[in-house]
Formats: sequence, C-alpha cells, structure tokens
Amino acid sequence: MSVAQDIHARLTERLNPTALEVLDESAAHAGHAGASATGEGSHIRVRVASPLFTGISRVQRHRLVYDALQDFIDQGLHALAIEVI
Repeated sequence: MSVAQDIHARLTERLNPTALEVLDESAAHAGHAGASATGEGSHIRVRVASPLFTGISRVQRHRLVYDALQDFIDQGLHALAIEVI
C-alpha cells in the first residue's frame, strides 16, 4: 500500500470519518526540502469530517489528526496539510 492509502486506513480506523480524502502532493514538491527520493509520501493533504469533531475547536480537531498520524510523521512525513470539513 502507498503512504496515502495507509494514512487513509489509519484515519478511517481512528476518526470514523463521514468524509475523508487523502491526497499525496509529494510530486509537486520534488527537489524541495523534505521531498522523498521516491516522489511520494512526504507531502500529504487530508480533508476530513468526523463526528469526533463535534463541539471541539479547530485546533483540537487538528490535534486528533496529528495524534492519529504521529508515527507517519516520525517516519518522515514532512508536510501535512489538514482541512477539517
């Protein structure tokens, strides 16, 4: 599985989303700091809606996403753009 697919699976498991889109934008960052040698998995955009977001701030929503993906960050995910919807 690709990093984007792994992230999708993790967020599905942890956040029970009602909407989820995971986009690997790494190819657009080739040659930039943090870009992976394979051209994938280093720059990810996540659009997510979850019932867990009800009644909490935007910062808390982002924290839930970061917490779910911490091991990806530890393994080299360089950029994570989060859009909570």
